[in-house]
Amino acid sequence: MKISPNSVAAPTTPVKSHTTQFHGIDRTDDYAWLRDDNWQAVMRDPSVLLADIRSHLDAENEYQSQVMGGTDALQKQLVAEMRGRIKEDDSSVPMRDGAFSYGMRFSEGGEQPVFFRQPAEGGTAQVLLDGDLEAKGKEYFRLGGTEHSSDHSMLAWSYDDKGSEYFTVHFRDLDTGKDRAERIDNTAGGGNFNIDGRFFLYTMLDDNHRPSKLFVHEMGTDIPDHLIHEEKDPGLFLGAGTTQSRQWIVIDAHDHETSQAWLLPSAEPLAKPVLVAARETGVEYSIDEGEGVLYILTNRDGAKDFKIVTADPHSPHPENWSDLVSHKPGRLILSHSIYKRHLVWLERENGLPRIMVRRIADGDTHSIAFDEEAYSLGLGGAYEFDTNTIRFTYSSMTTPSETFDYNMETRQRTLLKKQEVPSGHEPSNYVTRRVMAPASDGEMVPVSLLYRKTTPLDGSAPCLLYGYGSYGISIPAGFNTNCLSLVDRGFVYAIAHVRGGKDKGFAWYEAGKREHKTNTFTDFIAAGRYLAAEKFTSVGRIVAQGGSAGGLLMGAVVNMAPELFAGAIAEVPFVDVLNTMLDDTLPLTPPEWPEWGNPLASEADFRQISAWCPYENIRPGVKPPVLATAGLTDPRVTYWEAAKWVAKLRANNTGPNPVMLKVNMGAGHGGASGRFARLDEIAVSYAFAILFAQNAQAA
Repeated sequence: MKISPNSVAAPTTPVKSHTTQFHGIDRTDDYAWLRDDNWQAVMRDPSVLLADIRSHLDAENEYQSQVMGGTDALQKQLVAEMRGRIKEDDSSVPMRDGAFSYGMRFSEGGEQPVFFRQPAEGGTAQVLLDGDLEAKGKEYFRLGGTEHSSDHSMLAWSYDDKGSEYFTVHFRDLDTGKDRAERIDNTAGGGNFNIDGRFFLYTMLDDNHRPSKLFVHEMGTDIPDHLIHEEKDPGLFLGAGTTQSRQWIVIDAHDHETSQAWLLPSAEPLAKPVLVAARETGVEYSIDEGEGVLYILTNRDGAKDFKIVTADPHSPHPENWSDLVSHKPGRLILSHSIYKRHLVWLERENGLPRIMVRRIADGDTHSIAFDEEAYSLGLGGAYEFDTNTIRFTYSSMTTPSETFDYNMETRQRTLLKKQEVPSGHEPSNYVTRRVMAPASDGEMVPVSLLYRKTTPLDGSAPCLLYGYGSYGISIPAGFNTNCLSLVDRGFVYAIAHVRGGKDKGFAWYEAGKREHKTNTFTDFIAAGRYLAAEKFTSVGRIVAQGGSAGGLLMGAVVNMAPELFAGAIAEVPFVDVLNTMLDDTLPLTPPEWPEWGNPLASEADFRQISAWCPYENIRPGVKPPVLATAGLTDPRVTYWEAAKWVAKLRANNTGPNPVMLKVNMGAGHGGASGRFARLDEIAVSYAFAILFAQNAQAA
């Protein structure tokens, strides 16, 4: 499938120089005009986008379509393959909550989930919400979640119909199946009923798209909603949730490294919230409660990889905290929950997760773990508090997802469901491995691999190398039916667990942020070079992929090691970091300063970000083929980041390879809504990978 990119004329992006000065340093941005100053209005109504910007984005879409026009048949084949691996009428295993068990399923051919319940002891299922019915006639539709009241009479559900993440909340009477007249607009999505269902708590977005105000709505009344708490610091996002016991509401304000929480009795949501611990920069904590005891997961007192402490909810301040699960360096505690007789937490050590169960009465503790080299473990928990049974999921890169119920007393696992692959899947045909790539400073970077047993490991195989590496997020080595379309075509599929994630503990995260950010980039490059040196692939046959902050990684490695890659796929890429961190009106800018630095307040941070920011560091040279994607109504990584980056990258490209931009004009950060519509976008990325890996082989 050889192509000639030069036969298609790329859009010419007008240069309109815009100069700013910070800390006495002048900066000129030739493509700043692509940012619509009226972006807040565009989020709510995409039709108001300035005409010259819309014309440019349309031209970019046309160019991408023309360059990859020869892959149309391949894209259709890829979609058919990926869809063939999806059980179209799939259903979750319902989870018990008192008299009912609640679940989710899909209809044959349906794009959106259907939520249902059935009597816990068996009986006819009742459809609570049909997502396909609610989405009918809408270009974009995304459900924000559902929440049933504890008396099972009401369902709160929310949706976003523009991709801009402004969610509207409706309340459905489960006896009649009808939505009540009351609704709440411009929320952050979701919300919580209090323990008796009389009140509903939700977070409202402000004009800059930040969740900053927590309100309580009294059901069935016209009483104005009561403001419980307002977060004045634009750098912290506000939210709320209920404890497993449902006795308490936890109000939480947080950024990526600092948190602060307040407690409210769920029976009295109009009471004054009680502060648990004042915010301290770099100190995080999260709360659950059972039988009158708070269980707090925290990194306070130097517990870098977190510990669990206990406290009285009526005197919850740090001086009253007592260690229960001590800090152990290198063992990162990720989350926790409390049940009537057991404390459960998910931890990761040596790159692999395990579930820990502790009996409260006597402290007896055991683990749930697996033996594969690389796998993913998810803790589903339970709706109920008074239970000995929790739910978890397990998968590996070769093993489809399995759902288990686990009895914490008898330690018996019950397999409830195994992910079906209708078109067939034989795990023994594949190999999954975890290898360690040496970084330039001696650190060892974990890399998870998937390939067919028949794939030659002589350097001839193409490779798709995926990476993220920010916010402490770890990419699990779980089962992914989509990537089999690459693996079955001879690709080695690889995930580089680079610094900036927490794959090797909290220190692994710290070593990939702020002044250490370049470790994320050099780790990814080291992983690629190691895979080539070990003959899993070869230099120039690797297609790099990452999205959002992983797109930042793509922008950096294209600048630093363009010769390593046959192509780069940057999905909604956060590549204009310096400009975005200088714009405190954008939704995520103040909360992101702890992750990247604050170049408005600090010249040192300004210079530091400027030194590695992908958009700032584009220089003339031969670029690999690039496919960037964006969503017009994306509030997280705005469309103009990808548009500006592509324009500047293309202007500095001295070689023949195409630099392309595909903008979804009717969606936001997550791309197309609907489980099958999303496959069309994945097919474009995979077709790009196949196309340019083959071109590299032919060359």
